[in-house]
Order: sequence, then structure tokens, then C-alpha cells
Amino acid sequence: MKLTAKDLAVFGMFSALMFASKRLMEALPNIHLVAMFIVVATVIYRKKALYPIYGYVFLDGLFAGFATWWIPYLYLWTVLWGAVMLLPQNLPPKIAPFVYMAVCAAHGLLFGVLYAPVQALVFGFDFRQTIAWVAAGLPFDITHAISNFCCGALIIPLITLVKRVQKG
Repeated sequence: MKLTAKDLAVFGMFSALMFASKRLMEALPNIHLVAMFIVVATVIYRKKALYPIYGYVFLDGLFAGFATWWIPYLYLWTVLWGAVMLLPQNLPPKIAPFVYMAVCAAHGLLFGVLYAPVQALVFGFDFRQTIAWVAAGLPFDITHAISNFCCGALIIPLITLVKRVQKG
């Protein structure tokens, strides 16, 4: 994957937008635009979307501290990227928005489950404690899913905008 100067600039902006949007919306737990930006980047840039994703992950760790909370971020966002990569590239325009919104929502709903293995390892949880930890976080995951679904409504307009800007 050869990166051009333009790629670096665009991916840097995507990373910064993900990071800034999350920081600006921190007062609202689990409500942010990160998943929306990841889907947009993945639809447009495919494998290269990993660059802005890990740019965002690095920025998050740099500013909030590379502590145990950060370890799952090394794979959590890649799961969303992988799910989008598995979708057909040319989804019919009438269903594409709903498919992307549903994928974002599913990622938000599963966030706690995906996060749980590291929590279990770091804190020495057994299976029952891990299930309890996931269950306790379920209201936050439901909020995350609803938020991601709603924010997902911006995916198609943003894809259209980015493609139009790229054409010049």
C-alpha cells in the first residue's frame, strides 16, 4: 500500500476528526462520531482506512494515557473496519444507508462484549465476573448502539462529499 502525501494529509485529517469529535462529545457517554468516520474511511479507502483508525487510536492514548483502558482500542475499531470490509462494495443506494447504520449500531451494542476479554485478563475476572461486567455495561452499550445508528445517517452524505472533493 503506497501512501502519497495527499493520503497522509487526508488520513491525518480523518484521525484528527475522529479524535476531536470524541473529545468534544465526551460529556455524553458513548455518543460520538468515531464509528461513522471509520465506516466512511473504510468505504472510500478500503485497506488504507487502517491508517486513520490507528492514527486516532494513537491520539486517544497519547492524550488520555496509554493505560489498560486503551489496550482494547488496538482491536475494537478494527472489528468495525473488518465488518465494513466484508460488505459488498456497491451496495444498492436505497439500502446502503441502513446497512451502514445497522453495522455501526451493532458495533456499539457489542462494544462491551468486545472489550470484555481484556478486562477479564487485566483484572483476573472469571467467566461469571466477566458476564456481570458486560451486563453492568449493557445500558451504555445500548446508548452506544442508538447513537451509532443515528450518527450513521451521516455516512452516505459524507462519502458523497469526500468523493466529490477528491475529484476536484
